[in-house]
Amino acid sequence: MDFLTLAKKRCTTRGFMEKEILSKDLEQILSAGRVAPTACNRQPQRIIVVRRRENMVKVEKAYRTFGAPCALIVCRDRRGELIRPYDKKCSGDLDIGIVCDHMMLAARELEIGSVMVGLFDPAVITKEFILPEYLEPTALLFLGYPSKGFLDSERHAEERRQLCETVWYEAYAE
Repeated sequence: MDFLTLAKKRCTTRGFMEKEILSKDLEQILSAGRVAPTACNRQPQRIIVVRRRENMVKVEKAYRTFGAPCALIVCRDRRGELIRPYDKKCSGDLDIGIVCDHMMLAARELEIGSVMVGLFDPAVITKEFILPEYLEPTALLFLGYPSKGFLDSERHAEERRQLCETVWYEAYAE
């Protein structure tokens, strides 16, 4: 399928079946994250794959999992970060977002649902998974088969702003 079709099909899944994701499919998803571009190819992502129930319970202490059979704890390795010299902005969060986006699109191509969460308690993840100080839990990515199917891929016609509301050419104008 062409990229725009795939991008339109990707949607947030907030309810999953108990069905496990096949290891080969999970590897395909993780491989998509591996090839994602990162600033100066620093590749700051460190991903903890959580599938065992006792570890999913640990994740649930930081945020609800929507019944997902698999969680990816996507961390940012702060060692050797790329920092923009002009304003000291770190590229790490952008990099993690791109990595997660690649994985979500790969999941959707495999008919696997996903939801990326940033609104979780990173201190809980750090404590429960005994992370070193240089690893910052940045995103949780829940994966699984949707319990209620996927959203209609044509929903963007009404749910998204038109290009003319979000894109300007050559200069910004109100």
